[in-house]
Amino acid sequence: MFRRTHIRLTLLNSLVFIVLISILGSIIYFYTDNRLYQDVNRSLMESVNHFQQQPGVDNDDHDSPGPRFMKRDPRIMTLLWQGEGKQLIGEQGRETELFSGKEEQIRPKKLNSLQDVVAGGFSYRYIAFDVNTTAGKVTVQFIRNVNSEKELLDRLILIMFIGCGIGVVCALVSGYFLAGRALVPIKKAWDKQQEFVSDASHELRTPLAVIQAKTDVLFRNPKATIQDKIHDISTISKESRRLSKLVTNLLTLARSDSNQLEMKKQEFQIDELLKEILLQFEDIALYQEKTIHLQAPEPVAFCGDKERIHQLIVILLDNAMKYTNEGGEIQLSCLQSHSSIILSVKDTGIGIPEQDIPRIFDRFFQSNKARTSAEGTGLGLSIAKWIIDKHHGKVKVNSSLGKGTLIEIVFPRTQKN
Repeated sequence: MFRRTHIRLTLLNSLVFIVLISILGSIIYFYTDNRLYQDVNRSLMESVNHFQQQPGVDNDDHDSPGPRFMKRDPRIMTLLWQGEGKQLIGEQGRETELFSGKEEQIRPKKLNSLQDVVAGGFSYRYIAFDVNTTAGKVTVQFIRNVNSEKELLDRLILIMFIGCGIGVVCALVSGYFLAGRALVPIKKAWDKQQEFVSDASHELRTPLAVIQAKTDVLFRNPKATIQDKIHDISTISKESRRLSKLVTNLLTLARSDSNQLEMKKQEFQIDELLKEILLQFEDIALYQEKTIHLQAPEPVAFCGDKERIHQLIVILLDNAMKYTNEGGEIQLSCLQSHSSIILSVKDTGIGIPEQDIPRIFDRFFQSNKARTSAEGTGLGLSIAKWIIDKHHGKVKVNSSLGKGTLIEIVFPRTQKN
């Protein structure tokens, strides 16, 4: 799929580049053509005007076979044509000799407009018009050699064709490279999505399989009492809660990816929120023979989504409780500076291997399960990271095996929407 998309993007990028080069080349060519022939056209038209302003051009007493006049531009030659067959006549000896034998090529085909013609291997531009004389109607043709201009334009076209050829090759190469670079984040997102779907399917399959197996066991003994099957029923309930939590977390992450969840930011006292959460965990900590402390020496006002910050702290405390053994300590603190609010959760638990620290916020990632009996889905810290990012915070993790973990979050005091 990506291969075909890569090729299509390459062709599209190349096509756009080729069209732009073609437009630019056309502009350069027509501009050069206009500038090169501007002097030629002006001198031809000035000769016509100068000729028509001479007295006696249409005088019936004119005795010569053609009109007499002074040419303004020595580079312009004058040819006179007379009769139905348009025979070259007159006293223009040099011009007559120059075009001798080339009358068919040089004879004017259209009147009163600038025309191009090739004769004897040379390029010319001319303008012709009829004049009435005593000898009859005569066609006057002003003509100028434009061989140098034509050669320059031909050379320009050749250079442009060569340049366009090189440009097409460069466009294909650069288009292929740019298309590949453009597809890198798409491939990464696709791979992460595939991995997410695979991991989610695996995590969902496990509790479903347990529930199905225990339900089949219950159906095999329809006469058994609840007390007889209390262990199986307890397992079904436990896995159902786990499945519900997993689905909720998956839905949260899916909505966060599509920006369907908005942060409802408002100002609240974060130190009061921490005290409320601490009350919920004190009984659990006491039951598990662990100690939990709060360090919040002063009131701290924070502008954020109170519900999401509550969820963030619960996730961090839940992880700290889960990976701290009996007799361990957990410390939750909240401090503030002139520009920041610092939240931290420190425990004396089993710690995280150094190589795993960069990955703990990845979805479904769980460090070595053999070191602990705690169960999890690997989604909690991913949700925590999303909440931190939405509040423009930075997170830092320090951990040592067997000594504990410190997770420190720094939020800016001024929150952007």
